[in-house]
Amino acid sequence: MEKIKISQAIVVEGKYDKIKLSSFIDAKIVVTNGFGIFNDEQTQKLIRTYARTCGVIVITDSDSAGFVIRNFIKNIVGNENRKNVFQVYIPEIYGKESRKNKPSKEGKLGVEGLDIEIIKNALEKVNFSNIEKNDPITNLDFFRLGLSGCADSTVRRNALKNNIDAPTNLTSKGLLEYLNELFTRKEFFDFLENNF
Repeated sequence: MEKIKISQAIVVEGKYDKIKLSSFIDAKIVVTNGFGIFNDEQTQKLIRTYARTCGVIVITDSDSAGFVIRNFIKNIVGNENRKNVFQVYIPEIYGKESRKNKPSKEGKLGVEGLDIEIIKNALEKVNFSNIEKNDPITNLDFFRLGLSGCADSTVRRNALKNNIDAPTNLTSKGLLEYLNELFTRKEFFDFLENNF
């Protein structure tokens, strides 16, 4: 199988995630060692350097720990480099990795446990361009659509997340960022018109 060439550095949680991605991707892959990233100045520096020079793709597990690590990385790169950090969200699939005796705490498969095609599909959803959109989806759009500020906003956001296979852990702000990576504003409104 020919490997997919990716110019950005990819950040994953563990060595088994790296092994999985290395089997079909040709890219620099940085391992956070889970929460070890919090105290690992060298890895933090490396991620900041990659964010500044070639861009960083973050692919963490879809559990709460993955979201904590994802947010930490977004914060350490600094405001000037955030546009060079691309978030790839894997779907929430329940199960157990073959090398483990029991499922994870939340019962979700991590990057290492997913089929290669699922990971490729998650990668294909993201626009790896750091060109800022002139007309992004905004908080005001969310409010007008009832995705925030209403009694049933959470239910509406969850329905939207379900429809686009977004992780359920995404906050309102995280969902807005995710949508802006997937859609232009026009594409998003077209999507809503055709699907809701």
